[in-house]
Amino acid sequence: MGIANTAYYASKDPLGEAGDFITAPEISQMFGEMIGIWLADIWLRKGAPSHCHYVELGPGRGTLADDAFRAMAKFGCDPEVHFVETSPVLKAKQAELHAHASWHDTVDTLPEDGPLLIVANEFFDALPIEQFVSTQAGWRRNMVARERNKFIAIAGTQTVADKISVKNEFPIGTILESSPASIDILSTLGNRLAKQGGVLLLIDYGYDEPGTGSTLQAVKDHLPISPFESPGRSDLTAHVNFLELANVARTRLLNVHGPTGQGQWLKAIGIDHRAKSLAQAVPKEAETIEAALHRLTHFDEMGRLFRAMAMTSMDWPEPEGFGYADDESA
Repeated sequence: MGIANTAYYASKDPLGEAGDFITAPEISQMFGEMIGIWLADIWLRKGAPSHCHYVELGPGRGTLADDAFRAMAKFGCDPEVHFVETSPVLKAKQAELHAHASWHDTVDTLPEDGPLLIVANEFFDALPIEQFVSTQAGWRRNMVARERNKFIAIAGTQTVADKISVKNEFPIGTILESSPASIDILSTLGNRLAKQGGVLLLIDYGYDEPGTGSTLQAVKDHLPISPFESPGRSDLTAHVNFLELANVARTRLLNVHGPTGQGQWLKAIGIDHRAKSLAQAVPKEAETIEAALHRLTHFDEMGRLFRAMAMTSMDWPEPEGFGYADDESA
């Protein structure tokens, strides 16, 4: 999965109607604007520290950051810009909007001299996962093999009891997933936040409690396909384990807020008001704005499956938008 996604993102811009998928920042400017207001709010309540760094993980075309900074500027919040990005194609797109940004291949080289305002929108879902399958002989790591010129998933030959912390009480064929890459990245960022101060906003699709089954999936030309059909030419993702990441953050002595549904979070921080003001300013776009609002917030669209979670340093204020139960009417 890691090899395939590295090749995929290095070769093309996958976003938009001409690409393979559309992310929330590309649906509407409201998404990035609300994140910018949210960041500016917690920054102001912290006392407006003078030397902050905006960090975005996997920033796509730079659209989210562009919209967020437009909103942040209204409150005097103007941090330095840092993008964690490995795709040369997307770096070029980002540079068109953020010529003065600094780029990093990994989170290890992020600045150490001030609080971090970190945004990770649909980043962790693209990180490689491990799968373990329950067999008659015990837990085995799911591997990739070739059969008749096709890739397939197949249980490995070695038991991995030391990798699984549960008893072998699941039915044969049960699959458990883990993402060591996600844990490593969040551990590094958690240590930085604990030391430097700041906040991390994580928005992605995933689950709040441990589950079973394979969530590995692929999208190409806006349609779901088999993950094994065209690796390196399709977007491979897996659902994010929010509970696992929350527990990692807590071991770094960070305060964890959420997760809650993206729709509930956006509504709690005022996206309905923003949509109304936009529609009043540009009446001919009112239907388009309402459609975007529905897609971002409705329970049957992105509102429930996509989750929002924040992690803050212990001496930073509680962020807005959390503490609300998911609302099916959202």
